[in-house]
Amino acid sequence: MSRRVVVTGVGAISPLGHDWATVETNLRSGRNAVQRIEPWAGYDGLNTQVGAPALPFELPAARYNRKSTRSMGRVALMATRVSELALEDAGLLGDPLVKSGQMGISYGSSSGTPSAIGDFGRMMADKSTEGINATTYIKMMAHTAAVNIGVFLGLTGRIITTTSACTSGSQGIGYAFEAIQSGRQLAMLAGGAEELDATQAAVFDTLFATSVKYNATPELTPRPFDTARDGLVLGEGACTLVLEEYEHAKARGARIYAEIVGYGTNSDGAHVTHPQAETMAQAIRLSMADAGLQPADIPYVNAHGTATEQGDVAESQATNCVFGPQVAISSLKSYMGHTLGACGALEAWMTIEMMNRGWFAPTLNLAQVDERCGELDYLTGAGRDLQTEFVMSNNFAFGGINTSLIFKRV
Repeated sequence: MSRRVVVTGVGAISPLGHDWATVETNLRSGRNAVQRIEPWAGYDGLNTQVGAPALPFELPAARYNRKSTRSMGRVALMATRVSELALEDAGLLGDPLVKSGQMGISYGSSSGTPSAIGDFGRMMADKSTEGINATTYIKMMAHTAAVNIGVFLGLTGRIITTTSACTSGSQGIGYAFEAIQSGRQLAMLAGGAEELDATQAAVFDTLFATSVKYNATPELTPRPFDTARDGLVLGEGACTLVLEEYEHAKARGARIYAEIVGYGTNSDGAHVTHPQAETMAQAIRLSMADAGLQPADIPYVNAHGTATEQGDVAESQATNCVFGPQVAISSLKSYMGHTLGACGALEAWMTIEMMNRGWFAPTLNLAQVDERCGELDYLTGAGRDLQTEFVMSNNFAFGGINTSLIFKRV
């Protein structure tokens, strides 16, 4: 018999704030966190100059000292800090469960710290190991976030590393859900992280997928689903959810944010960077079948909504194919950009919070829906007051990796 899985703790670092009260205030303000990144203007050939850095965050000096952080770049520091905060929020920081082997980690980022990757790049170019030390690879490796979380907190359960670009965070949650559901673990730290860097902007710039028309007016971009959109804006952040078996959480009197009731993931198997609406729709159907729900049960979908032409069209058509035109939809990337490995976790958390409060944020900068996008109830203006028992959060990544998560209000 499969076990029920609930969210009992959250830790976050984001461009909109690190706690829900701050995030909600910023969501209701009608302004985004995008800004001009002046140093990017110094890169010859880099066209985009806008991004959404995480707001400043504190690292307690007693615990985050030179010894404990020597193997961490910024992405691992953010991931570790939000994981510690999530355990504290769940009332489990210092609890024997953490080191018992019954708690694991399911976590990802698109890559390790870019500056560490650059150190090896210079080695190849200069034929010299100058600048390479014992921790350079640990900072660079794709699973740096998951491993550093485990070492810092002393976790001895399983580690699932979900380095799958834009679905790193959502796969982190999904595979953690399955690990608990199947009885392999009692609890999991799940999520994703990403640091903002010019090299990542260049990845999308070379694909003509970044926003370049609004460098002087960053508040007007990104524009998911809008006819005047011109590409994505990169963001930065980290988010960890504590997932826990329901009976265990209930027995210890834990506060429960939501229950995870459905997860679907698949791949397009067609093209690395051209999303496929048909398999996107199938991932959505997989999560609904997992949850035993019908389209009418889910009145709101949090979109991946990157503001890229191919992505917006394919995703909206897939969503329409499953739900029809009546489902409400909005994209949080219009506020904080595309946080890559972190987006699946940050957006899942914010979607849960919106569900619990009965208010869903609109998509910013959506003035006129592109006629090629699927017919849906696109939220604009002041958002929507809506009481619902279920919500869905979807993410779609390079490589044709698709994810869909369904949360139930508790």
